[in-house]
Amino acid sequence: MKTTWSCSNCGYVLEADTPPEKCPSCGQQCAFTDVTCYTPECGGPESGNIDPKLINTPEQGIKQ
Repeated sequence: MKTTWSCSNCGYVLEADTPPEKCPSCGQQCAFTDVTCYTPECGGPESGNIDPKLINTPEQGIKQ
C-alpha cells in the first residue's frame, strides 16, 4: 500500500512510497504530510481513503 501525501504549500495530494523532493503542482520544496487514513472513521488504511482531518484545506479536494 502506498502512502497518501499532501503538500504543505498548495495542498496537492498524491500517492507514493515516499514524498517527492519538489511538489509536482507548485514546484516548491515543501513539507509533505502523511494524510493516509489510519482510523476506522475514514475507513482504515486498507480503504485507500484520505483522513479529512489531516488535509490542509478540505475544500481543495484531491488532485492526482
